[in-house]
Amino acid sequence: MRVIGLMSGTSYDAIDAAAADLALDGDTLVLTPLGMISEVYDDELRAALAGALPPAGTTLADVCRLDTRIGQAFAAAAVRADRELCGGRADLIASHGQTVYHWAEGGRVHGTLQLGEAAWIAEATSRPVVSGFRPRDVATGGQGAPLVSIVDVMWLRGRPGVPVALNLGGIGNVTVASAGVSREPLAFDTGPANALIDAAVREFADGGGAAYSMDTDGALAARGRVHAPLLRRLLDEPYYAAPAPKTTGKELFHLPYLRAAMAGSGTPAAEDVVATLTRLTARTVADAVRPFAATEVIASGGGTRNPVLMEWLREELGAEGGAVLRTSDELGLPSAAKEAYAFAVLGWLTAHGLPGTVPSCTGARRPSVLGSVTPGRPGLRLPEPVTTAPARLTVCAKDNSHLFTGR
Repeated sequence: MRVIGLMSGTSYDAIDAAAADLALDGDTLVLTPLGMISEVYDDELRAALAGALPPAGTTLADVCRLDTRIGQAFAAAAVRADRELCGGRADLIASHGQTVYHWAEGGRVHGTLQLGEAAWIAEATSRPVVSGFRPRDVATGGQGAPLVSIVDVMWLRGRPGVPVALNLGGIGNVTVASAGVSREPLAFDTGPANALIDAAVREFADGGGAAYSMDTDGALAARGRVHAPLLRRLLDEPYYAAPAPKTTGKELFHLPYLRAAMAGSGTPAAEDVVATLTRLTARTVADAVRPFAATEVIASGGGTRNPVLMEWLREELGAEGGAVLRTSDELGLPSAAKEAYAFAVLGWLTAHGLPGTVPSCTGARRPSVLGSVTPGRPGLRLPEPVTTAPARLTVCAKDNSHLFTGR
């Protein structure tokens, strides 16, 4: 089955569309990457989205407009991915949508909202669409995140030592895929990855010029110095000490949060603020995985393109003879597209009637079949249900050469 996974993360800069050929071989799901395309949100849509996200206020009219326009943008990305990556022969679209709010209170998640109406995707592509992945896990008591944990567990199963999958998007999240025979897999959000860095760059670099939305190549952090008092205040955030499973988002880690932390710090230079936030990400990720005696951390997401963040993360992880840092590219999944591929797998699981969660990773009471299915234009024709879920995920190249197999 050829599945296109659509993903836009908490950085809300672009829609990633990754196409995969997925086939079941015994207890192993074989994933053959077919490629990835990326569609940047146009400036008007991105500004409207940014203006509606917490802590800003919004209206139901704005939510309706965003739901439609994001759905249309996802539809355009899906059409392009089907044409360029699948030769017009995709079987299924799996759309994560755009998360705009994750209602977390009192240590649990009460609701979650992703925009990007699936009907626009189904109508534009004529393919069935699986969407709305997170709410079912929340309804069964889970955090609704990180949903990629089931893919990480299948992918890294049998790898020696204690492998940890790390995603560095707007928010960082980890999956401790294997921590010994007596411990179940665990997954949780570590805190901000790029969220506060991006906010600082947009606000402080070059007077907040529109051309500055991220610390490209870590240039600002490389020029700056870590502001120790600010770093200490940021590290006092109670979220970091909360037990897993746990989840967070830009509902907490946003510009006003940063401004409050900076109160009384004078006026550090923009590059010093960015350096401090980059060190914060590296430190909190390393602190999160250290208790599990991780032997390797396999990183993906936009943060892997920041060489300063990766260097400091490597330094923090190795401070006590700790984990080796590598990227998912080394194991066959492009780091920029890994989450989109993961949602392609989640769509495949749903289409085959299989659960898409690991309860120990999300905190849910039981595994759940995720999402809702919107029929394609010819009607709904899904594959026969599979009674036994795959235990492992193998990544293969297009020429069927081996890239990595969970053992």
